[in-house]
Amino acid sequence: MEFTNFLLVYPEIPETYWSYKHALSFIGKRALMPPLGLATIAAMIPDQFNCRILDMNVEALSDDDLLGSDMVLVSAMLIQKASFHEVIARCNRLGVPVAAGGPYPTSCPEQMSGVDHLVLNEGEITFPRFLTDYQLGRAKSLYSDERRPDIKRSPVPRFDLLQLDLYDTLPFQFSRGCPYHCEFCDIVHLFGNVPRTKSPEQFVRELDAAYRTGFRGSVFIVDDNFIGNHREVKELLRVVAAWQVEHRLPFHFSTEASIDLAADEELLDLMVDAGFVMVFVGIESPAEESLKEAGKSQNLRIDVGEAIRRIQRRGIDVTAGFIIGFDTDPADIYDRQIQFVQQLSIPVAMVGLLMALPHTLLWERLSREGRMLSGSDGNNTHGISMNFQPRRDTAEIVAGYRRVLREVYRPSRYFARCLALLRIYPEHLPDEDRRADRKIGFRELSGLGKSLSRQIFSWYGLAYLSYIVRALLLRPAYVVRIFTMAVQGHHFFTITRMMLRAETVREPVRTGARSFASERIGSRSVAISGMTHAVGR
Repeated sequence: MEFTNFLLVYPEIPETYWSYKHALSFIGKRALMPPLGLATIAAMIPDQFNCRILDMNVEALSDDDLLGSDMVLVSAMLIQKASFHEVIARCNRLGVPVAAGGPYPTSCPEQMSGVDHLVLNEGEITFPRFLTDYQLGRAKSLYSDERRPDIKRSPVPRFDLLQLDLYDTLPFQFSRGCPYHCEFCDIVHLFGNVPRTKSPEQFVRELDAAYRTGFRGSVFIVDDNFIGNHREVKELLRVVAAWQVEHRLPFHFSTEASIDLAADEELLDLMVDAGFVMVFVGIESPAEESLKEAGKSQNLRIDVGEAIRRIQRRGIDVTAGFIIGFDTDPADIYDRQIQFVQQLSIPVAMVGLLMALPHTLLWERLSREGRMLSGSDGNNTHGISMNFQPRRDTAEIVAGYRRVLREVYRPSRYFARCLALLRIYPEHLPDEDRRADRKIGFRELSGLGKSLSRQIFSWYGLAYLSYIVRALLLRPAYVVRIFTMAVQGHHFFTITRMMLRAETVREPVRTGARSFASERIGSRSVAISGMTHAVGR
């Protein structure tokens, strides 16, 4: 039988706060997460095809790779735009047919010159149609369908096609869609506002598949709002908690959730039982008027500070997003954001300039008002520019934003937040007695050794050493988290210095973007991940 060779290519993601590149080097990993979307698409491809996934973030794409393929399938987020077009150009030059899908092509189909077949929207609907036509020799140039598929029918991703030893974290997905309508967010456009979920049994099959690969450690559930349906997520967590106990907690979980998580005690308990160690929350701003402008109603119904404390007291780290550049931001927003981040004891504070993404409510409003200046590259935490005309002076906003970043990631401030968080944590790790890997192993020891040898003699060495000594005296049971936060700090300090040294406003420093996202079959969302436990655990 003659096999058709499909090469599934994932373009490069530039360095940024989200890439964790300078922290990953401590543990010998090349990238944070593999491409979940391509692994899911690969699971839809029948056996008469040879299928290979090539992630350009962990290995180079050669001309021989392209020429050895009958078809190249490329999936990309907006942040991967530059690398995506380079791949398309190489395919065109070599005469290799190429099909493209994912969030970037779906949001910007008009930019897809050189692509032979556009397979847009959610892959469960459009990709099988493309594949059937391809087998019959009549593949069309465009496949598009805005219906929302039942993701209970999604296949188990082909984790076996991924070089998992090169990554820190393994991505999973439970749901798509979000019930909220934040003006700047494109998730409702891509996935709707009614969360669709997988079944607990289906999710466990995926856990089993990952477990069989030998992977252990950090799992990031890439849902844009993991708790969009409280009832169904609780059902899932009960099943996952039982699975974790049965397998002696081989995974620790992180995800993204809305702040109303803190108002549901049962949900918090279940997340602890299931092994969750981190959650990303979109806090955005301390200014009530800015939250109203953004349509961030869920943040207006709760005391944000107390909500964050409730989560942290369970031993779950909170990583948070903050945004500067709303029309209603008060004049003192820069000082308020700096103080707000510090008061919340959130070490990893992703502060970005407001960006209008395609097809969001913000994009549509600004277009009506004639204020759009350019498209978006998906990067709102590293390229210091705005793609629309703000009400206030742009130079003032950019200068204020740079000051916020400089202060938030000043080593003394960062380590002070880490110490404050350790004081909030429970005295002992909630899952310590149940873990199969509760003892510190070679990977942890190696990471700890590199942290000490590299960070003590760095430009911030005194602040680092003071933090390590005080933290170990304060919470010795959290030794791995203590060093993980230190390693994360190295990444943030490095990226911040590089960015602030940039000479021009629009220079991206080629070090990245607001993403790391969960390249779900079609999303552009943020994904933070297992670098919450980069040194191990």
